[in-house]
Amino acid sequence: MPKNSAAQPPKVRLPFEVWALVAGGFTVALGYGVVAPAIPQFALEFDVSTFAASAIVSAFALMRLVGAPLAGWIVGKFGERATYTTGLLIVAASTGAAAFAMNYPQFLILRGLGGLGSAMFTIAATALLVEASPPQGRARVASVNAAGFLLGGLLGPVLGGIVAGFGIRAPFIFYFFTLVAAAIVVTIALRSKHALPQSAPGSKTGGDEMQLREALRLPTYRSLLLSQFAFGWTSFGVRVSLIPIFVAVVFSGDAPTAAWVLAAYAAGNALFIFPSGRWSDSIGRTPLLITGFVLMGAAFLAFPFSGALWVAMAIMVVAGVGSALANPGHQAVLADVLGARRGGMVVSTYSMSSDLGGVLGPLIAGAIVDFAGFGWAFGLTAALLAAAAMGWIVTSKQTAALGRP
Repeated sequence: MPKNSAAQPPKVRLPFEVWALVAGGFTVALGYGVVAPAIPQFALEFDVSTFAASAIVSAFALMRLVGAPLAGWIVGKFGERATYTTGLLIVAASTGAAAFAMNYPQFLILRGLGGLGSAMFTIAATALLVEASPPQGRARVASVNAAGFLLGGLLGPVLGGIVAGFGIRAPFIFYFFTLVAAAIVVTIALRSKHALPQSAPGSKTGGDEMQLREALRLPTYRSLLLSQFAFGWTSFGVRVSLIPIFVAVVFSGDAPTAAWVLAAYAAGNALFIFPSGRWSDSIGRTPLLITGFVLMGAAFLAFPFSGALWVAMAIMVVAGVGSALANPGHQAVLADVLGARRGGMVVSTYSMSSDLGGVLGPLIAGAIVDFAGFGWAFGLTAALLAAAAMGWIVTSKQTAALGRP
């Protein structure tokens, strides 16, 4: 049958290096899930305001954003492997030191340094996964990687409750050791000269470096940046900031109630994150991206009109499914754009787009809620998702051409 060739991509064996990177990502996500709830609580130990405690989280995100161009330059200068390990160790050192912070300014500075290290290893990890991905299994690699982070993020808070029983500083010590473990695992796995194409400057096996201006001339890459911004705005911004507030205001729900609504999103994501990668490799990138963004847009548009808690949870399941369908396609398209070439700034700009959406989403949407209500805030979010879907429709032919091995 003619569909046999389309069925081949899912059967491609993923290299050992991919599984090593996924294991490293899972370990990082697990540790972060343990420490995240303790960060604002630890800040309050210094007798500061709620705003100051929240600023600790913002400082990390802000340093990730502003540090991304530097991280991209470091990748281009010293290579992905060295940047990955160094970034992890910076986060480990800053987190371990934060456990012994004596005052609020120390804690703030150390978390900011952690954000810079996070930008370094995130961008390097993305570049390494792109290098290790077989051309016919790029979306599958992205889905497996996303699933590792998802599983670590789900198990982390559960384990965090146990670790926090040993004291408010204990989660930071735990995260320190998980980061060191991740650095060791990935460094050992990638130490072979044949593990991945050498990406040191001047190396021929890793391909020449794609410049950012060259990537920006590609319609597909521009659509990718818009798509990443909309995804970051929605999934990493509005979802975690506005939905808990909506649950509290509309349904008079407490924090556990909001957590159940967010868990519904995670459930929808978990159901489709593995098959979506296979479908993206076999069917194509744009059908999955378009479908995913349309589902997410419809869900966020309908969410403020949910009249009951169970309806809100059902809508979040749909949004999670849409997220799972769209998410693997992003990294796969990035790999298609780069091909066999390196691109530190291309990858860092890709990462920055998502971080920028995650930073601006809660601020702008939150201000809209204050002035015009939840409907307009979620409506703007849905409009951004629709714009991303439209971008993939417009560039579907170019994206399909890039994705052909």
